[in-house]
Amino acid sequence: MKTLFEDHTEEQEHLPSEMPSLEADCEMPELPEAPETAEELYPVPMPPKRRVRPELILGLIAVLAAAVLIATVIACTPHFGRYSVSEDPEDILDRGEDEIVLPMPDQEPENQPPEEPENPTIPPDRNPYDQYDFQFDRHNYLRLQNLPSMAGVDVSAHQGAIDWKLVAGSGIEFAMVRLGYRGYGSGKLQVDDYVEENLRGAKKAGLKVGAYFFSQALTIQECEDEINFMLNILGDFQLDMPIVLDWEIPAEDARTANMDARTLTDIQLFFVETMRIKGYEPMVYFNWHQSENLYYLSELEQAPFWLALYRYRMTYPWKVEMWQYTSTGRVPGIQGNVDLNVYMPD
Repeated sequence: MKTLFEDHTEEQEHLPSEMPSLEADCEMPELPEAPETAEELYPVPMPPKRRVRPELILGLIAVLAAAVLIATVIACTPHFGRYSVSEDPEDILDRGEDEIVLPMPDQEPENQPPEEPENPTIPPDRNPYDQYDFQFDRHNYLRLQNLPSMAGVDVSAHQGAIDWKLVAGSGIEFAMVRLGYRGYGSGKLQVDDYVEENLRGAKKAGLKVGAYFFSQALTIQECEDEINFMLNILGDFQLDMPIVLDWEIPAEDARTANMDARTLTDIQLFFVETMRIKGYEPMVYFNWHQSENLYYLSELEQAPFWLALYRYRMTYPWKVEMWQYTSTGRVPGIQGNVDLNVYMPD
């Protein structure tokens, strides 16, 4: 009987003399090298990348800029009226440094001493009203105290569409409507874009209606051309208030910049006489500077005067029948600023 030990010894004798190496039996196969590019990893060719062309970018920028410009023009249309490129003198008119901020009716403005012109021409009649004869009414419009007077506006295409019923309901009693203008550079005569709406709208609302033309006339002949132009616009429309040749120098480079007093006085005299013959009540418009330097007022006293003086106390020394006292008035029914006037007929 073999012992366990002997069995074990016999098993060892039958084992091979050399055992195979573990490393040889477990030798790992060589792995292929990793691809270095996307083309090696993906045999199918990849589509080429699209590059945005510079001219396409510039084209898009141009389109956006054009859209912004168009939007700006549309937004500004109410300000410029219905005309695009114009030579309207009121577009460039410098209103001067006499502009005022209107006080509330219960405010007492500071006292101002009356002012005299530096170099007056032959003086017309003295102004019968002192600086305290005008007071604001409950609508905040200036009126003459204890004597008849009317509150009014003068309007043009710069005010756009007007609700004349609201204007009349606010206490305004008359309107001076611009018929047209002469270009400050070319001298071309132009009709105001809103003249029909303003003439008939103000009349229908119950207001008294007058008219003016923004003149840039240099000669009697040009004044006559403007008169015929005004009459053609008015047609059979009946005015209740004066008609005015609103002659102004809107800028240093305007065609009217070098006018002299003799010529301008003669132009206004021709206008006054011609309009009287045709059945209208003419009026002469001016500011303080013009009255000193561009008019012989004593020769024009046959017509009423319309003064532009942007203050809330009357300090002008000579008699006037209408006073334009601000260009920044506010009136219900009118968008933005508007000229306010007080009329003191004899």
